[in-house]
Amino acid sequence: MKETLLALVTGMIVGLIFSSLKLPLPAPNVLPGIAGIIGIYLGGVLFEYILKLIGR
Repeated sequence: MKETLLALVTGMIVGLIFSSLKLPLPAPNVLPGIAGIIGIYLGGVLFEYILKLIGR
């Protein structure tokens, strides 16, 4: 939970800095960004599952 809060605060600080400098936010659009995060998580889960199947 601590890591999640630190990531949220860090993201907010970066967003404030980029907005104050009138730069585009360094983040993907909402839906593609969420899809990418879910894909990364599912890829990691799939990798662990495959390792269990082959006996490592």
